[in-house]
Amino acid sequence: EDIELNVSQIARKHGVEGTGLTNFMRIHEPEVIPWREKVRHWLGINDNTHRGATPACTKQYAEAVELYKKTDMTIPEIAGACHVSPSGFKQHLRFYHKNILEQKRKKRSEAQARPEKKRGELSGNGRTYKPSLRTEDKYAKALSLYKDTALTLKEIAERTHVTAEGLRSYLHKWHIDLVRERAGLSGKAEGGLDLRKSKKRMKTVAAKYEKAIGSLRKHPRPIAHAAKEFGLHPETFREYLHKHEPELANRQGMVQTSEGKRMSRQSKEKYAEAIRLYGTTTETLKDIATRLGLTYNSIGGYIRRNHPEVINAHSTLLIEKDEKSVITSK
Repeated sequence: EDIELNVSQIARKHGVEGTGLTNFMRIHEPEVIPWREKVRHWLGINDNTHRGATPACTKQYAEAVELYKKTDMTIPEIAGACHVSPSGFKQHLRFYHKNILEQKRKKRSEAQARPEKKRGELSGNGRTYKPSLRTEDKYAKALSLYKDTALTLKEIAERTHVTAEGLRSYLHKWHIDLVRERAGLSGKAEGGLDLRKSKKRMKTVAAKYEKAIGSLRKHPRPIAHAAKEFGLHPETFREYLHKHEPELANRQGMVQTSEGKRMSRQSKEKYAEAIRLYGTTTETLKDIATRLGLTYNSIGGYIRRNHPEVINAHSTLLIEKDEKSVITSK
């Protein structure tokens, strides 16, 4: 109706602010102003006044617009990086880059619909899902100790003056792969995995047994002896070895016979005298076991498994004894 008037004149006519009316149309009726300029130009009443973003304004916000389009940085972060006003940049986007804002809204909606948030990705509120700089600074030293040492979580918390629960929560939320690595679990973290129920070799526990294991590798001996030397509980250390170092555990306290068989050093020492007597005399094994305080079934099984040659020697002695008895009786 007032095509011959400019926006300011129309605003005054209706008792509103010209800038307010223009901004309202740019946001809520974006097609009106371009259409109006085309009609005025067609009617020959165009005043040749530039409308829309000025070249200076476009240049001022060009870098910020590109960052907003290509990254997941927030408007305040981009404004700070490009040294522009956050409110001015936001208004510039609303007036002249509605398509970019629509793409961002769509991306935020998709992020909101995802069941699991991932670090570094856009979240539903438009921010990148990551810990704040303040939080990262707070736990930076503790994180370094967690990566590079075998200290327990409690010890790290005490050294860095943070709470153990806070540190645990930070690690499980933002550094779950490090938690899995320290727990001896390979691969990437998977949702729903209960670390407490997973078979693991914790870094702190591995460090506790490291010296004893190294000593056993160099100097094989009974596990109980090594445990005593390093102040460890024998049964706990033995259980750890069988779980995480089964080959090493099986080699400890074992000796090799001349025939290449492996046997317990303790058993060899325990049954040595009984084997000597059984292989060099005609005394029965039951009598030998009773005299030496051994279990007959145990010594019998041990000899059958590991010293068949002793059985043959004993049988030969019995045959020779019988032959001598026959000759004597004749």
